Amino acid sequence: MDEVVLAERPAALLVAIAVVAIAVLLFLIIKVRLHAFFSLIVVSVLTGLAAGISMGDVVSVVIDGFSTTVGAVALLVGFGAVLGRLVEMTGGAQVLADKMLRRFGEDRAPLALAVASLFYAFPIFLDAGFIVMLPIIYTVARRLGGSFMLYVLPSIGAFLMMHALTPPHPGPTAAATVMGADVGMVVVVALLVGLPTWYLAGYRLALLIAKRYPNMPVPNLLGDPKDYPEDELPGFWTIIFVLLLPLGLIFFNTIFSTLEADGVVADDSIGYQLSRLIGTTSMALLITVLLAMVLLYVLPRRRRREPIGAVLENLVDDALAPVCSIILITGAGGAFGGILTETGIGQTLADGLDAVGLPVMLAGFLIAIIFRVAQGSATVAATTAGSIMAPAVAEMNLGAIPLAAVVVGICAGSITFSHVNDSGFWLIGRFCGFDTVTTLKTWTVVATAIGFMAFVLASGVYLVSS
Repeated sequence: MDEVVLAERPAALLVAIAVVAIAVLLFLIIKVRLHAFFSLIVVSVLTGLAAGISMGDVVSVVIDGFSTTVGAVALLVGFGAVLGRLVEMTGGAQVLADKMLRRFGEDRAPLALAVASLFYAFPIFLDAGFIVMLPIIYTVARRLGGSFMLYVLPSIGAFLMMHALTPPHPGPTAAATVMGADVGMVVVVALLVGLPTWYLAGYRLALLIAKRYPNMPVPNLLGDPKDYPEDELPGFWTIIFVLLLPLGLIFFNTIFSTLEADGVVADDSIGYQLSRLIGTTSMALLITVLLAMVLLYVLPRRRRREPIGAVLENLVDDALAPVCSIILITGAGGAFGGILTETGIGQTLADGLDAVGLPVMLAGFLIAIIFRVAQGSATVAATTAGSIMAPAVAEMNLGAIPLAAVVVGICAGSITFSHVNDSGFWLIGRFCGFDTVTTLKTWTVVATAIGFMAFVLASGVYLVSS
């Protein structure tokens, strides 16, 4: 995008514009009931104009923010939705749910789902991993009854913690890189801080919040459930292979990316180039979906001599139809975040905070919160806050453990106060069937609790190791 013409605005006015814009957006969505896609686009344009972006540039900024977000999300959501529907509609989710309930028992089903989400969230991004886990959560919730919130919110807490704090997720990885921290040590400190944080703020708190929604129904975004006879169910290890394949491909990419960054392998080596082709999240999901079509759908129906082509095409169409609205809303959230970023609201506040001379842990945490609230993306918040704090941290000559603790503290700030300019807010909320207010009272509260508790524990690690 060409350089944007931006009129100067006082810092106080920029902050006021952002506050009013968020208030108007919530009013349009909650009270007026205008669709979130239209509300976000309209408010994005008006906010850009009020904040000083020229009339000739404001549409370009909106489109740039929208396209950047959709470009990152659409393939993940599309492939993830099809994979989820295949697992759901071929009986795979039924197989996993039965196995999980036999192993853990019905009373501990929310804990079992949350633990499974922890493992699944380690190498795969929140949006893609959560969408693939959804059919299993749907099936367990339908099987056991009660509120859907009881089963889904603890899993959301697990995905939030892993996405916010642990490499190879982009925010922690980028923050560690720009601050010169050892990524391996960041992983160790993140898990040391993150596991108790997940249990208390992501699991126990989620169970408490779920009690407020005793009648939350299970969404049917992946189609109506169907009970399959035993002889038509896919094998347990076939389902495990399908779900673990994208993790393996992504981990393959992570290993070679690390080796290339350390100079162990050349950037033109076959292994590194192959890892970049098949190990990116979108390509890993595409490969997995294609194999799942063969293993879960085509081969079983051939053995039973059932029709394949038209039915499979309809299954894919049915999977993609409900997520189109989600993709558009997510893109519109990215457009709103792009407008707030372009106006420099977050940078203005961060500069003022940095000048106050707060302790390094607290300053990094608060700067990350400012960028999170201002533009929505946890990855951008962690990366930007890390970049701002890097010079001050470099002068302190911190050891590996306290430096990793600073990185984790910054990442903790980046996950807090998710609201309407966060694409994940809309993505998870819509897939769970939450309205805007419910998403604020559940997703936002759990994310913020995880952020603050992780910061407190990371600060303890910093003080002990300094």
